[in-house]
Amino acid sequence: MPTITTRDGVALHYEEAGSGTPILFVHEFGGDWRSWEPQMRYFTRRYRCITYSARGYLPSQVPERVDAYSQVNAVNDMIDVLNGLNIDRAHIVGLSMGGFATLHFGLHHPDRARSLVVAGAGYGAEKAFEAYFRDVSLAVADQFENKGAPAFAPTYATAASRIVFQVKDPRGWQEFATQLGEHSSIGSAMTMRGVQARRPSIYDLEDELKRMTVPTLIVVGDEDDHCLQPGIFLKKTVPASGLLVLPKTGHTLNIEEPALFNQFVSDFLATVEQDKWGARDPRSAPTEIMKTS
Repeated sequence: MPTITTRDGVALHYEEAGSGTPILFVHEFGGDWRSWEPQMRYFTRRYRCITYSARGYLPSQVPERVDAYSQVNAVNDMIDVLNGLNIDRAHIVGLSMGGFATLHFGLHHPDRARSLVVAGAGYGAEKAFEAYFRDVSLAVADQFENKGAPAFAPTYATAASRIVFQVKDPRGWQEFATQLGEHSSIGSAMTMRGVQARRPSIYDLEDELKRMTVPTLIVVGDEDDHCLQPGIFLKKTVPASGLLVLPKTGHTLNIEEPALFNQFVSDFLATVEQDKWGARDPRSAPTEIMKTS
């Protein structure tokens, strides 16, 4: 089983396939390295693709101390995976928790990112729901710890933003729910407490995001309510960004609508490779409606 050891001694399981420009896939809280299988199969035709399980997610190591889990450690782990594979720069593709990590990667290590795909990043970001999100994250952590992942997974998998996935693709949703139930109960609880409940809101990062020049594609589903406004905020804030909204789609974007996700991400990567994905033309002023002279 291939592993990379992080700077603080945590063994991370990874998988890679293909050749060419590297893409690093970073999974959401409810996923693991397997969550990117539709992308691994598609993008390995042209790229060197790497997926891994974050710390706390089997078969990676599961530290049992909450201080081993943080937004900083999540980004450091991404760097350690790239360094362990002798990769200087990569396209970074992240969903939800992985999308937040991808944003922070772009902020702190722009020289290591060829581009960023930030999908489904918004939970806990809205200032009106910030306190609620932290409280419910801690409650979810308690449920994982007390009931265990196999028992609590069916509840977590039926959160509002995942219902559309269950309705349109019951088999795909069931695979997601089954894999969620196979997660480490302790790892899930510690990740909720150390990463999810403590990460800063993206609205608090506005000044830094305005200075980030990495080409960025923001992706949200139109039925992923708590990601829509943060997605628009990111589009208005990150200079070289574009916003993709997938219709009748919830939170689990890449496995809920794999064909659309792959198509648009593929076009984005190709545009970046041609150096055609730049910042918004300053003549396109967002405050202007029509010209009079």
